[in-house]
Amino acid sequence: MDKSLLSYINWGLLACMLLLYVVGVGNLYSASGTRVETGLAFNSFYQRQIIWGLCGLACMLLAMTFDYRQLRNLAWPFFLLTLLLLLLVPIAGKTVYGAKRWISLGFMSIQPSELAKLSVLVLAARLLARDSLPLGWKDFMSVLFICLLPCALIITQPDLGTTMLILLILAGMILFHGLRGYVLKTCLLAVPCVGAFMWFVGMHDYQRQRILTFLDPTTDPRGTGYHIIQSRIAIGSGELWGKGFKEGTQSQLRFLPERHSDFAVAVFGEEWGFVGCVALVTLFCLFLLSIFSTAVQAKDRFGSMLVVGVFFYFFWQILINMGMVIGIMPVVGIPLPFISYGGSATVVNFTLLGIVLNVSMRRFMFKG
Repeated sequence: MDKSLLSYINWGLLACMLLLYVVGVGNLYSASGTRVETGLAFNSFYQRQIIWGLCGLACMLLAMTFDYRQLRNLAWPFFLLTLLLLLLVPIAGKTVYGAKRWISLGFMSIQPSELAKLSVLVLAARLLARDSLPLGWKDFMSVLFICLLPCALIITQPDLGTTMLILLILAGMILFHGLRGYVLKTCLLAVPCVGAFMWFVGMHDYQRQRILTFLDPTTDPRGTGYHIIQSRIAIGSGELWGKGFKEGTQSQLRFLPERHSDFAVAVFGEEWGFVGCVALVTLFCLFLLSIFSTAVQAKDRFGSMLVVGVFFYFFWQILINMGMVIGIMPVVGIPLPFISYGGSATVVNFTLLGIVLNVSMRRFMFKG
């Protein structure tokens, strides 16, 4: 790699990413503690997150070493490999908490649906970068149909959260690219019909119950409403300044479920309070702004669409997870990037940012 490219790296984005990762590991360290008679007993979530972070950093550096335009040629092979892995999940996958989403390799497990986010993003960027004209029906349906294939496999695992996230990423990329007016109007009119279809046909009973519980968690405070109620108590008890690092009672007395994964930010809110949460949201805003500025500065359509896809990948996860934790969105099992525990998600997060940094490094290559 040409060393002169390093001077064009988006250093602000790199700093935001590393700071978020450090905050996430520190929060996981506290969330891993359980209060016992002799003090706090810690499990190994934070240690494993450090290892996954190192693996992610290696993948990020690898993603920066080659010209990102080569991804255009790898889009289809990567997409087909992901489809193959998704097809293997029902046959060779392992079941955790009633869902079959992982393939065990002995020393580690991989979650093909995490790879699906990346492969759909790269393939959609390739398809949408063919020209700058707003999409008509033919181009719109071709992009949509191809990306619906992995969604159909993921929703049967079942994993509604990942399916919804992939569709939202694709929708964001398509809107950024542009649609012809009659296509956009028809899509807007079809949204209620799709919602009704998902409600009556595409959802399991427990997923419908989650939405009903979101509207009024007190109807089932010991069952489906338990997560939301405990999360609100944790965040509210943090008040203005928080209880302090490793001093959260909802977390360390084990009232808060999934405190290391989907509800990790509730632990943060309890220990760092309103001020800490505002600082964290501000950091995420700077992070997203840095990604979007790279999309605007990219010198070719493929690079721009790649970065836009990464922007929506993080934007939707941050919005949905935080909304879910404070009770303004249903619980759908989407983690908060760099804050929630997750091996495959951490590696994918770093890899995607490696692609963004790759585009930012080469944004002056095509001048003249």
